[in-house]
Amino acid sequence: MIRLLVVLIFCGGITIGLLYGAANDTWPESSSLGCMNQSTILFITALVAYGVNWIVFVPAAIAQTEKYYDFTGSVTYFSATIISLLLGAGVSCSDVGVSFHPRAVLQSFFVLIWCVRLGSFLFARIKKDGKDGRFDEIKINPPRFLGAWTIQGAWVFFTALPVFLVNSSGSDKAICANDVIGWLVWAFGFAIEVIADNQKGAFAANPANKGKYINEGLWYYSRHPNYFGEMTLWFGQFIAATAVMEGSQYCTIFSPFFVIFLLMKVSGVPMLEKRGEEKFKGDTGYALYVLNTSCIIPLPKGTKTEVPQEKLLQEQTQVNTV
Repeated sequence: MIRLLVVLIFCGGITIGLLYGAANDTWPESSSLGCMNQSTILFITALVAYGVNWIVFVPAAIAQTEKYYDFTGSVTYFSATIISLLLGAGVSCSDVGVSFHPRAVLQSFFVLIWCVRLGSFLFARIKKDGKDGRFDEIKINPPRFLGAWTIQGAWVFFTALPVFLVNSSGSDKAICANDVIGWLVWAFGFAIEVIADNQKGAFAANPANKGKYINEGLWYYSRHPNYFGEMTLWFGQFIAATAVMEGSQYCTIFSPFFVIFLLMKVSGVPMLEKRGEEKFKGDTGYALYVLNTSCIIPLPKGTKTEVPQEKLLQEQTQVNTV
């Protein structure tokens, strides 16, 4: 229960802070769904991000299953993006015509493409594997399980906030260099992520590669090129969103850095690196791969040909203690 309270306070505190910084007007003041100001739209978008996850949590907790966790994340991105786009275009106004600005439509479209692709990929993976080991202990503990769903709601809102800001701004500013640069960066990052995922999928599907680590394609130059693509595309969304930002709204740079922190320190790189070390413990080839291959950014290979003695001793100690 204490962990849940910490999660709620942490996520709620950052959400409120970002709402104050990102909204270019006062805190929500209308009690009806009439013409909304920017803070109202962002506030509703945040409620959707958390609400979708809390609703799905109920049947998931009863069944003690995590099978729909990742899929729900994609549904949350989709729902929050569409709602912020519609409200920002004025669909809730009775006296103002609906107006979809190309900037908002395109950036929202980018989010939808990304979440549909990632959601279908993750859902297919868990259907194949049957479970997600991360939830073995969590799903049988309702407070901890609720915390996981709450974090997913925060992940959606924090990550896509620049897009929600664009959608809620109501700006009719002409397309500028910021937009074009941001969209190109997004396209580059998305292409890297798709290519990397496809290369790894093809590698894993080849029976001859069973028990091996991938060291070809983009994975020859980076141990996690898909994460590089992920980080890059969200930076692209932020860059494009700066076209309509002013003042405190630049606080939304928190979003791409949040993605970097999440992947580098929490749920991405640390888990996969640990899994790789355990799976290929004592494999000199894998140790050299790690030593000579960039962690995230695709870069030319290093030239080390020997594993440092202290690394070998460390691995040997781990083997002896198993």
